[in-house]
Amino acid sequence: MAVKRDRTRLAVLLGPVSLVLGICFIGPLAVMIIFSFLEPGLYGGVEWNFYHWSYGRILGWADGEWEDFDWVYAEIFGRSARLAFINVLITLAICYPAALWVRGLQRRWRMFVVFLITLPFFVSLVVRLFAWVLILRPTGFLNYGLVGLGVIEEPLDLIFTETAVLIGMAYVLLPFMFLPVYASVEKLDRSLVEVSSDLGASSFQTFCRVTVPLTLPGIAAGSVLVFIPSLGNFIVPDLLGGAKVLMIGNLIEQQFLSARNWPFGAALSVMMMAVMFLLILIYLRRIGRMQTRP
Repeated sequence: MAVKRDRTRLAVLLGPVSLVLGICFIGPLAVMIIFSFLEPGLYGGVEWNFYHWSYGRILGWADGEWEDFDWVYAEIFGRSARLAFINVLITLAICYPAALWVRGLQRRWRMFVVFLITLPFFVSLVVRLFAWVLILRPTGFLNYGLVGLGVIEEPLDLIFTETAVLIGMAYVLLPFMFLPVYASVEKLDRSLVEVSSDLGASSFQTFCRVTVPLTLPGIAAGSVLVFIPSLGNFIVPDLLGGAKVLMIGNLIEQQFLSARNWPFGAALSVMMMAVMFLLILIYLRRIGRMQTRP
């Protein structure tokens, strides 16, 4: 009776949450998958006929009647993955040393620095990105300062480039890398680092063989949290990249709002979600192996 009562209580507690998740998450996801296999309507929407060429178009192989073989969409997907991976490296190169430095501060100062890192979340993302437009444009603050100091003779062409997109995405997603890395660094046992030094290891060897392996879960978590939003981001490329830097998120937005090709936009979304799911699966398996390792 006690087991049955516990099961009933658990069902009552989890029932509303499961219903909301089913309606708000699984339902739209199922609609997206179904739409990706339907024929696009002539004036938008879908025709309820099986149509698998949306996935073929992503890989450059369209129906062969109206479109020729073209790698353009695969190139956009590859560009998005490349920029997302570079953004992971940039944020990791900034956040890992910063996390080690913050760990060495006094506790009250550590909390203050963490607060400062999360402070941009209190300001609208669009406002922050427009500030970067003012900084990076040819007549912006950065070029004005460099020309005034005599570092350069002519303004640099920074806005509407991949460099601007990387700067914007790194700025927006820095907290997503710093917080898990810092949480992992803060749990690092100092005695292991001291033992490594006592056994004759250099600072570099200690860092590579002790510090990095012990903080690898935080690095992996931060990398996933940064890569996924970077891959599907469309606001940063739209404002800082313009029409010169088209990423997969911009392409999906265009298919749904401008081109009104819902099946192709759905197919792009499904493929992007599949890549994200694969990354999360790899991360969970990696973390599971590290936790079960003696």
